[in-house]
Amino acid sequence: MKKIYLSTLTIALIGLTMAGCNEEKTANTVSKAETTTLTTQEQKVGYAIGTQIGSQLAMTKDDIDTKALIAGISDAINGTAPKLTAQEMQDAKMAFQKKVQAKAQEEMMKLAQANIAEGEKFLAENAKKEGVITTESGLQYKILKAGTGATPTAEDTVVTHYTGKLINGQVFDSSVQRGEPATFPVSGVIAGWTEALQKMKVGGKWELVIPAKLAYGERGAGQAIAPNSTLIFDIELLDIKK
Repeated sequence: MKKIYLSTLTIALIGLTMAGCNEEKTANTVSKAETTTLTTQEQKVGYAIGTQIGSQLAMTKDDIDTKALIAGISDAINGTAPKLTAQEMQDAKMAFQKKVQAKAQEEMMKLAQANIAEGEKFLAENAKKEGVITTESGLQYKILKAGTGATPTAEDTVVTHYTGKLINGQVFDSSVQRGEPATFPVSGVIAGWTEALQKMKVGGKWELVIPAKLAYGERGAGQAIAPNSTLIFDIELLDIKK
């Protein structure tokens, strides 16, 4: 869920602009025709700030009365007595926050359910492909290159190269792209990795398709991995550090 951050300078500039809208036009007031030309530095910076604030407020436009917003900024800038008490304003902001959070949670739940369905369909189709092995846990793997070295245990630390993708092919992480192998304990990663690594041999390269329950589950991971995402990894086991 995006958050709205408005700097003090930005608020002040908006307030001054909006306050001017409530006054009668003077010689210094920019007309609509002049504004649309955007030739002066003042016009350009005003328009730039306006578009920035507009984009930040766009997602909540149905939950905020813009006339009241302008009135509040104008009163604050001009030192006019507030039309609501401090408690009334606090209650209104709290109610707004709860509404936005509830809406975001509902959207996240819908996305999570959709990802489960898409993941199950992808796993079912992938299981039919030649060379794909499905384990009892639901992990799927395909040996792209057989290793000849040792196999790590849960207590070991491994060195790997990997590329992680969503089922739509979008890459969300890659040590290969960074040009530097990743080192981590076998038991310190997602369950799908921990299981696969203990089957691999050094020198081997596998493709993993990991169900959400063996990856990041309902919580997802950051902005890149949504809740209940099925993940694809190409992993190359380079070394074992005992």
